[in-house]
Amino acid sequence: MTPLSDAAVQPLIQALKPSPRMPVLFVGHGSPMNAIEDTAWRRTWQAMGTELLKRPEAPQLILCISAHWLTDGGWQLTGMARPKTIHDFGGFPQALFDQQYPAPGAPAVAATLARELKSPATGKPLGVDPSEWGFDHGTWSVLKPMFPLANIPVLQLSMDYSRAPSEHYALGKQLQQLRNRGVLIVGSGNIVHNLRAVRRGVADNEAYDWAQAFDAAIQKQIANGQLGELQNFQALGEVARLAHPTYDHYLPLLYAAGAASANEMPRFFNTGFQAASISMRSVIWG
Repeated sequence: MTPLSDAAVQPLIQALKPSPRMPVLFVGHGSPMNAIEDTAWRRTWQAMGTELLKRPEAPQLILCISAHWLTDGGWQLTGMARPKTIHDFGGFPQALFDQQYPAPGAPAVAATLARELKSPATGKPLGVDPSEWGFDHGTWSVLKPMFPLANIPVLQLSMDYSRAPSEHYALGKQLQQLRNRGVLIVGSGNIVHNLRAVRRGVADNEAYDWAQAFDAAIQKQIANGQLGELQNFQALGEVARLAHPTYDHYLPLLYAAGAASANEMPRFFNTGFQAASISMRSVIWG
């Protein structure tokens, strides 16, 4: 896959138009190797992309909230025309570092959304990053299998890790209105993510008891439409602490849940575990 030519970048999306209501996804991304290996997870991502593109209207824009872009002191939107592919990992085969995802950005839309969306902490507009970030592997590892042509503009939204989970959910609620303007919202993280407890080579359905317990509790809240309860995950106690020694991979779920509606029937997919301590459970609303 080669980078877009200058000519291809010229017709970048300038404004969002009204559309049928777009779905919201939370995708468990797991290991970066899922982007290139023929795993059950990757095959499901491919099928999901095909399904989404068969809908009456394709997304005008994809807004991705990845566990791997954390900021401190505010939220940022990628504002570059040609976002770079970031290989934010180490110790993997060269084939993974060779991966590129040359989807265009949407600078004009980023500027508009930064003004429309407000920081739950301050009420001020969001920031725009004109050059530093791009697409980290939480974004490109799932979007490349889903949308391999890389012809839908993509923005990333950072997560201010200094803020409480309730504020991340509150910003997710603001994203609801974008679904009626052609925006496919994708949160990318993992419902259980404890790299300290990883066990290589175990079967996909094997997991620690605490991992299964936390995953089941979150699944029940989602299935029952108790989306607001998801921000209180730390109240689950020890299983929550074990599931998320740090909770960067849980936060994208709060954005997706905030953008969903309690009366929308969720559909789960990839409902298994990777390496015993990473839940790959994913969900689509709408």
